[in-house]
Amino acid sequence: MEQIDVGRVELEPLTDSEKHSRQQNNIESNARTYSRTINKLIVSGKGSVVTDAEGLEYLDLLSCAGTLALGHRHGEITQVLKDYLDSDHIMQGLDILTPAKYDFTQQLLSVLPQALREQAKIQFCGPTGADAAEAAIKLLKTATGRRTVFAFHGGYHGMTAGALALTGNLTAKQHVASLMPDVHYFPFPYEYRSPYGVRGEALTSVSLCHIESVLADPESGITKPAAIILEALQGEGGCIPAPKEWLQGLRDICTRYDIPLVLDEVQSGFGRTGQMFAFEEAGIIPDAILMSKAIGGGLPMSVVVYKEKYDKWQPGSHAGTFRGNQMAMVSGCKTMEIIKRDNLCQAAAEKGKYLKDKLLRLQQKYPEIGDVRGRGLMLGIEMIKPDSDNAAADGELAKEIKKTCFLEGLIVETGGRHGAVIRLLPVLTIDYDEINKAVRILEYSIKLALKH
Repeated sequence: MEQIDVGRVELEPLTDSEKHSRQQNNIESNARTYSRTINKLIVSGKGSVVTDAEGLEYLDLLSCAGTLALGHRHGEITQVLKDYLDSDHIMQGLDILTPAKYDFTQQLLSVLPQALREQAKIQFCGPTGADAAEAAIKLLKTATGRRTVFAFHGGYHGMTAGALALTGNLTAKQHVASLMPDVHYFPFPYEYRSPYGVRGEALTSVSLCHIESVLADPESGITKPAAIILEALQGEGGCIPAPKEWLQGLRDICTRYDIPLVLDEVQSGFGRTGQMFAFEEAGIIPDAILMSKAIGGGLPMSVVVYKEKYDKWQPGSHAGTFRGNQMAMVSGCKTMEIIKRDNLCQAAAEKGKYLKDKLLRLQQKYPEIGDVRGRGLMLGIEMIKPDSDNAAADGELAKEIKKTCFLEGLIVETGGRHGAVIRLLPVLTIDYDEINKAVRILEYSIKLALKH
């Protein structure tokens, strides 16, 4: 069994990497997040591993928040980008047709569910997932003539003004004076901490009844929405999967009340959950899908795919300078090709089960692990205070575990309520030896954190 170098947690003089990090922190905005834990100068990466300026290696179970589906510097992605740079093709194209755009569009259509592919419209947005959220809501308000939007507790859709209004977390929005109005929130079917006090089928039933009662009641005070937006597997909100029966019921409600259903697949899409898109487990077809992160193969891109009947834009009604990022189209096209060719959806399901089983065994050993959840290679570990009332979330413990993991050579992230969920988003190409190593470091970090 591999021995973990416990010496890496001891206090030592600052390395050049850490000095550079401190200098950068004095210059860069206080809004920075990941660099507060990953306080090193990262100089290279390959697959699941990144290396700092001192030559220390880190197993990356964050993969740039799920952006790097194929890992750092995947050989085929690197090669197609080099080939493109050596060609005479343009770098940016607005919304003009190019060979790169045509190939990307055809590849994207090929990964959509057949029922959506036959009626799909594709809108290229700006570089981030938030741009896709903004475009989708703006479009559906235009198409329906309605102003209200339904969203869910724990949902995350971006940090721009409109997307932030759709996001559940209060930290980023509580000091912003004005956000998009007419957004109404419903509890998400969070099985571990049920907002309705019931679980299983009862939770699904009560949640759906709540939503429909608001729609059906002429005295509810809430007008019919232009859209209902959600993640089939909440990411930043704590890796919370929606029950498939709940998704099916919500799809039925949206159909009966003629409300567009928007699925945010920015983080969960392109194989991460064991299927191309997380909503596919429920066998439903959304009216619109938000895509970003992995769709660009590691480069900035976002897209909205929606049903043709909602395509009510006037020319120029929505635009973005970088919607024609040719390099992202090239790398994104190749990424989708590789995901299909190498059966990476199935690989994510199998490796995710292997990893989750190991985490469940850790849960049996440590009562501080309240819940292990997620699908495929999108997993969360909720840390708790087991002797407290209602098993209170323990964000401080999760934070300490994350810090120790990094010192021991493992990159993880925290999220969810009170930052108490350790989130695992490894690259889809991670191997079993790397999974085993990650679990060993994680367990060691839990043990060490519990001693403090």
